[in-house]
Amino acid sequence: MSFKTADVVKLRKVSGAGMMDCKNALKDADGDFDKALEIIREKGKLIANKRADRDAAEGVALAKVTEDGKFGALVVLNCETDFVAKNESFVAFAEKILNAALENKVESLEALKAIGLDGTAIEAQVTEQTGVTGEKLDLSYYKCIAGESVVPYIHPGNKLATLVSFNKEGVAENVGKDVAMQIAAMAPLAIDQSAIPQAEIDKELEFAKEKYRKEGKPEAMLDKIAQGSLNKWYKDVTLLNQTYVKDGKISIKDFLKQNDPELTVTAFDRYTLNA
Repeated sequence: MSFKTADVVKLRKVSGAGMMDCKNALKDADGDFDKALEIIREKGKLIANKRADRDAAEGVALAKVTEDGKFGALVVLNCETDFVAKNESFVAFAEKILNAALENKVESLEALKAIGLDGTAIEAQVTEQTGVTGEKLDLSYYKCIAGESVVPYIHPGNKLATLVSFNKEGVAENVGKDVAMQIAAMAPLAIDQSAIPQAEIDKELEFAKEKYRKEGKPEAMLDKIAQGSLNKWYKDVTLLNQTYVKDGKISIKDFLKQNDPELTVTAFDRYTLNA
């Protein structure tokens, strides 16, 4: 069975494989399109199995929100090398996954892998793309946030992305972006101290006590000194108490109040590759 250039182009569009790979697949399939597509998919599975033990530490971290700004998603698609991570086709594939997550308002990584994309489950498509790139690919991370206003930020290079939600609609663009960039730059652990697990607080207190004990501080003073150290730690690791990176004289909480006395952050997420 013969095939035309248009068949090769169509197969390339559907599979994402290179022109020569598509041409060879059609040749092996005697021009049968479905059979050729299956050949490419099987090739992807074979390469994926061979590279299963490889370290896929490179990739992209992307974040985006729905048009109404009330639902945001952050996805991380990994590969083996920075060369592939910077490839336009690889980034476009990650963007397709992200768009599918937004369109379906997916709530978990498992659910994201299961939804269909161009007629095939995303998890299977990731395996297929392994055959296209020749590298191990892994859809390793997914987070969604809903709120009255959700703002995304992707740091240049696609290695770091954040999402942040606010309690009110219509958050000024510069305010939302500045807070999202603050999260990217300062990597807070929580919105405020109430969101930090007590176990982490106790660990920090014990660390401070031991530190000052070794410095020779009186045992009777350790609790008070450690509490002071804890308060400084809160300022470093809680978003609302962090110093605003664009104005070292105020906190993020103050920055928000300057724009709206009732405005606050309700949730955030941050992911960085090669941390």
